[in-house]
Amino acid sequence: MGSRAHIEDVLRRAFALAANGPARGLNPQVGCVLLADDGTVLAEGWHRGAGTAHAEVAALAELPAGAARGATAVVTLEPCNHQGRTGPCAEALIEAGVARVVYSVDDPGESSSGGAARLRAAGIDVEGGVLRAEGEALLGDWLQAARLGRPVVTVKWASSLDGRAAAADGSSQWITGPAARLDVHRRRAAADAIAVGTGTVLADDPSLTARDADGGLLPSQPVPVVFGQRETPADAALRRHPHEPVFADGSDLPAQLADLHGRGIRSLFVEGGPTLASAFIAAGLADELLVYLAPVLLGGPKLALGELGIASIAEALRLELASVEQLGDDILVVARPVKGH
Repeated sequence: MGSRAHIEDVLRRAFALAANGPARGLNPQVGCVLLADDGTVLAEGWHRGAGTAHAEVAALAELPAGAARGATAVVTLEPCNHQGRTGPCAEALIEAGVARVVYSVDDPGESSSGGAARLRAAGIDVEGGVLRAEGEALLGDWLQAARLGRPVVTVKWASSLDGRAAAADGSSQWITGPAARLDVHRRRAAADAIAVGTGTVLADDPSLTARDADGGLLPSQPVPVVFGQRETPADAALRRHPHEPVFADGSDLPAQLADLHGRGIRSLFVEGGPTLASAFIAAGLADELLVYLAPVLLGGPKLALGELGIASIAEALRLELASVEQLGDDILVVARPVKGH
């Protein structure tokens, strides 16, 4: 069947296969390699997207009936245990007669987990957690979002050193310089969706697109999401976005985030304004904060954040610094809420 080192090499091959699948959407990237008893490769497969065969089934389909009996399946993610648009992979492996299953990462889904237990109940030797760190890195934000049951939320704002997001008259373009703004657009492009409140839509009419230094659209664009109960004008710039906007009234952020996750949105980039940013933070729904600080002072009432429900210093939301970076004349601070706070 091969040594431990051989199994790890085969699992890394499964990681490479998984990377052939779509990197965004509802489903994870998964790869599978089927091994004969002597350790040679019988078949390979990967998941090609929602509604298509899962990796294990794709690999089994490469073989004639009965050819997988006694084989070892090496898979990047615990075989699923639920009936979705395709059948449970655990059942497919049992029916194929495999003798052993080795996988990297446990399936975090409430309905899809349990495949390992089902396989063991059928008498199959199962080993999980092999090269777990590499497997989790491959799954990226899909895994974190699946564990949370909602998109991974990044809250971003730009402010003066004294914490103002705009001058007293409401003007805010541009607090930060071009290097910081380009970094924001790069991060927009990396997110599945970008969110603002209706106040920002009415005040600034943002396009919510990701653009290059010349103003051209980047290849990847986030889905625009608007939170709030006020109407978005029919001629708003975001209505000309390459993606159809999603509207939510903001009355139940956890439920509305779960709905976005159900649409295949794994990561949400919250851009503003202060009311929306504060709502996400106060609700404990901000996984990461991006704060662009410009070396200017504005004074006045236009704070970058509003009420967080914090009455005393003892209740302060403690953060851990992930990084501090200089972008031109500006500073980017990346911070995350301390777990368990």
